[in-house]
Amino acid sequence: MPLIVTGTIGIDTVYTPDHGHRENVLGGSCTYFAAAASFYCEPIRIVAAVGEDFPDELRKTMEQFKGVDHSGLEVRKGSKTFRWGGKYMENMDQRETLYTDLGVVAEEPPVVPEQFRDSKYVFLANTHPSVQLGLLEQLPQRKLAVADTMDLWIDTAKPELMQLCEKIDGLVLNFDEAEQLTGKRNPVTAARHILEMGPKFVVIKKGEHGCIIVHKDGISALPAFPTENVVDPTGAGDSFAGGMMGSLAREGDAGVDPTSFDAIHRAVAHGTIIASYNIESFSLDRLATLTSHDLDVRFDEFSRMTRIG
Repeated sequence: MPLIVTGTIGIDTVYTPDHGHRENVLGGSCTYFAAAASFYCEPIRIVAAVGEDFPDELRKTMEQFKGVDHSGLEVRKGSKTFRWGGKYMENMDQRETLYTDLGVVAEEPPVVPEQFRDSKYVFLANTHPSVQLGLLEQLPQRKLAVADTMDLWIDTAKPELMQLCEKIDGLVLNFDEAEQLTGKRNPVTAARHILEMGPKFVVIKKGEHGCIIVHKDGISALPAFPTENVVDPTGAGDSFAGGMMGSLAREGDAGVDPTSFDAIHRAVAHGTIIASYNIESFSLDRLATLTSHDLDVRFDEFSRMTRIG
């Protein structure tokens, strides 16, 4: 069954303390998500917009990932593509945003193409909650809907975010955002509070410290995979979401309830593994050379690491 992602496609410039910098590389939430999800299921449908300045070579980079349907990508004449520049600090866990040029992101959101409206698995990447709600309403046959959010929307659009929570199955956010949304410092307490808002499960990301899953049927915590070669953390969260949702779509196709605790626990592990590969290079360079065998090897290693007894 098709998996659809709505979000951004952008052009990034990234500075790192140990690996130099890269200018004008492919970025954006849709980009990382779709590339990661393509290792688990197909088709992955993209709904996004770029400007007429979007380079052909970056489009070719996107198209090398098999199973990704780009027919929902709008190229807007007279508009500019979203651009972001950032500089990572010495510990690679913090970064400074150097510039953000919204471009098409400041315009009307793209419309879900008619041929995409039968999508069963939906991921609403980070954007204004009212935009996420509008996109969700265009997907009436959804079987599973998960959203990402950020501190800006919690500050400026909390009522709309609360409305969104009533309509989705899962919410992904980081530790600080969970506290900001609920007023609860303890992440498990915060996640339980979010469950009362509507979602069936919450994934709270803690960066290099892994993540916590809180579900109506259980709680779990998974560490991050201990990657030695951290080059560029940009896109780690989006590739994590792509691996997670790709795994859930694959299990759903096999007859497993994608909202079950066990399915989500396995899916988060898959998201953790593919994100650990993503950070080993700039942009999509590492995912472009990744194989299913690589994923299986690291997943088996991760399973042994997290097994007790």
